[in-house]
Amino acid sequence: MEAQTKPRLTVAEYLAFEAESEIKHEYIDGEIYAMTGGTDNHSRIAANVIIAVGAQLIGSNCYVHTSEMRIKAASSRYVYPDLSVVCGQARHEDDSKTSLLNPILVVEVTSPSSMTYDHGLKREMYQQVASIEAYLIIDQRSIRAELNMRVDSDWRLQTFTGREDIIPLPMLDCDLPIAQVYRGIVFSA
Repeated sequence: MEAQTKPRLTVAEYLAFEAESEIKHEYIDGEIYAMTGGTDNHSRIAANVIIAVGAQLIGSNCYVHTSEMRIKAASSRYVYPDLSVVCGQARHEDDSKTSLLNPILVVEVTSPSSMTYDHGLKREMYQQVASIEAYLIIDQRSIRAELNMRVDSDWRLQTFTGREDIIPLPMLDCDLPIAQVYRGIVFSA
């Protein structure tokens, strides 16, 4: 018996499919991946970050996008981070304004199924987007955040594991306290 392969989609086919779909899909080099629902911790951590960062951006020219905003990470790669931030005028791929081209910060809250992807391929993709100055990966199972920040032409990794730690976000002229990220979160034993 022959193994069946998934049909590969062109970018145009993916975008047409996604426009009609009731669920979100990421697109990586011709293949689509359904975005599954998250856990309570995942949702609350993402909301906590949106609130904490968003409140500090009031009055600035920067604003937060939720996970509904798709990012074009390369010519054949489209992803949905848990949140992203744009400063200045947002640039989109087309008039529908569904694919953002110039985020300055992207944030992913990991799940057991996305851990390898978030730390591997997704990190590589985000580091190739010229506008992205920082990629923040937040663990939902323990207090742990990894900030990948562009420094000149290289990337620097900082890890935060203490509830009293503060994540610096100089590209936004703000700081993100870990205590706010994990506000109300209870970890399973």
